[in-house]
Formats: sequence, C-alpha cells, structure tokens
Amino acid sequence: MTPVPGSGPFAVGDRVEARTGPIAHGGHVVARVRPARSGPDARDVVVFVRHALPGERVVIAITEVSKTFLRGDAVEVLEASPDRVEAPCALAHPDGCGGCDFQHVTLPAQRRLKAQVVAEQLRRLAGIEREVVVEAVPVAEDAPDDGLGWRTRMQYVDAPGGGPGLRKHRSHEVVAVERCLIAAPDARVAGHARSAGVVVERVLGRDFRVDADGFWQVHPQAPRILVETVLAMLSPRPGERALDLYAGVGLFSAFLAEAVGPAGGVVSVEGDRRASELAGENLAAFPQAATRHGRVDRVLAQGFGSRRALSGGAVDVVVLDPPREGAKRAVVSVVAALRPRAITYVACDPAALARDVAYFAESGYELAGLRAFDLFPMTSHVECVALLERAWPDLRRSDSR
Repeated sequence: MTPVPGSGPFAVGDRVEARTGPIAHGGHVVARVRPARSGPDARDVVVFVRHALPGERVVIAITEVSKTFLRGDAVEVLEASPDRVEAPCALAHPDGCGGCDFQHVTLPAQRRLKAQVVAEQLRRLAGIEREVVVEAVPVAEDAPDDGLGWRTRMQYVDAPGGGPGLRKHRSHEVVAVERCLIAAPDARVAGHARSAGVVVERVLGRDFRVDADGFWQVHPQAPRILVETVLAMLSPRPGERALDLYAGVGLFSAFLAEAVGPAGGVVSVEGDRRASELAGENLAAFPQAATRHGRVDRVLAQGFGSRRALSGGAVDVVVLDPPREGAKRAVVSVVAALRPRAITYVACDPAALARDVAYFAESGYELAGLRAFDLFPMTSHVECVALLERAWPDLRRSDSR
C-alpha cells in the first residue's frame, strides 16, 4: 500500500491507496491502511470500504474515523476486479444514494459475496463450517435476471426543492431521485395517499389482508418462496401443533393451519397490534388457529393456557421470522424448552441468524438445513431459511401419537 502524503492520524477527507481484502458483513470490503508518517512500530488500521470489490487496488476517501477502525469510499479504481461493471443507476456512487451496495458488481458475483458473508458469520459466531449458495430469484419467470424493478414498496423522503429523495449512506442528507431502478413500476409508496388503507396480497392461491404501511416482503416472489421453503423443511403433519412467532399478518400461520388440519393447532404471535388484528382476519377460516398480540418473549413467558390451538402445551413445529436484530437468547431458550421436533428460522441478517443458531446449539438443536435467497438484488442483504432439529431424540414424546 502507498499512503497519500499527509501527517498525523487519519481524518475525514484523507485519501489513501490500498489493496482491498475480503467482503465484510454490511456491503463493505476490508482494507488496511497506514498513516503517511508513522514510526516503525505503527500498525495498519482497518478501513471498511464501500464501492469496491475484493482484490482491487483503489484510492479510498476516508468518511468516518473511530478509535479502532475507519470507513471510506473507493473514489478511484486503479486495478479493477473482473466482477466490476458500470452501475446502472447514475446515483450509485460515493456521495450518492445510499440505498444500493452492489450496483458495481455483476449479479453472480453479488450472490457469491453474500454467500461468503453468510458462511463467515456461521463460522465466526456459531462455529459451523458450511458451504452456502445464494439462489437467484427473478421478478417473474419471463423477466430478465437483471436485479432491477423488484422492490414492491418504497419509502421516500422529501428532497431539497421538493420531489422524492433517498438518503446518502449513514447520513441524513437527501439525494433527489427521479426514478429508483430497483423499484417496481407499480411500487407502493409508504405513507402516500394512494397507499392508504389495506391491500390484499395473494400467495399460493390464498389472499392476505395487509396494512399498506405494514410489513410485507418487498420482493414479489418472496412470500411464495419462503412459504414453500418453510413447509418443505418442517413437513408439518395432520394433528400437529405449531407456533408462528413474529407472525406478521399470518402468512406462515395460514399454511401451517392448512397442513395440520382441524385436529391440529396453530398459534400466531405478533407484537404489532394492527398486524395481529389482520392476522386474525386472515386466519378466520381456520378454527384451529389462534392469534396472540404481544412481544414474543412476554407471550412465551405467559404460556398459552387452555387454548385449543395448543392444548396441553406441547409444540411440534415452530416458525421464527424475527426482525433484523433476531430472536435473541431469551426467546431461543423458551422455544428450545418447548422441545419442538423442528424449527425454521427465517432471517434477513446473517449475523443475527448465526448468533441465534449458536444459542440453539446450547439447548441441543443443530443446523440441519439452510437455504439462502437473493431477495434484495443490488444490495448487501440476503434472506436465509434455516432448519433446526434436535441433536438427540426426545424420549418424552413420540412423533407418532
């Protein structure tokens, strides 16, 4: 590496040349840099670099300084990776829109990088060595796999001078946006008048009522793919009892209820009151399904009493679909204590997933399956579905009843 001339420690605005290293969680690559004037005992400083790829030689503009690391943007590419392409969006550059991390990367390489991140998080946080493949998910069967036009919901902010805008990376500054290339042509805009009220989403022949500003997967194929994957992993059986935690409007609950049948039971637990109300409406056709509103950890701590859906307190299968921060130890411990035969964990954050997989391992559950889907092309985000099963038989119950 060749430091750009300067003196003293790094400051915002400094520029330094470096060879980039591996991909890091969050859409950055890792590089190591050293101040221009440093003694023989000086150590390199880690910098997390946006707009770069592993193995490139770039000029980095420092954007943030902390005690232990730096953040920066690749503002000049001296030796490019073969996976580099010209970004389709004119705003996907340093000091531009912060919405997309990987527009400068070919789609196959984006998926390889995301797979590396998932594998690295499992190795580092859960001690699991596993090969990961991130699967492509085109918008539709007849649509090009170009990573554009997939986002069905958008949330803009007001740009200077009026009009829609999006924020810069890690900033409150707003960039005016005429057209977001990853947004679907008919994307609903959160808080916009034309999005007010309740929308109806159709998944595998079933309608779901969803608040226009409430949570719903933003890739048009995501609900179907996630439902099919969860059902394939869990293989719910007639008569079984299921928990759907962080259930939203009951997407997984409805298909679980259908699978376990009238002799089974499903409890749908959701912390958002409006989503829980809609889950009740969406599950109205299933007498074997019940909804509970409240924080998942508190509802689990209270138990389910004599509710028909989980009479006796036994649970056979569990779906966890927590927010980005994950389920965390308290929820994992209670779920594991219920001794379900199988658990699926739907995760949009590989670090939170890996951490919680490690917690499940402490309670005797092992990672038995994993699929990853590219449901957020052009960004660093990836959706995973993990299957957790007991590492040893549960002699207290028989699966055959």
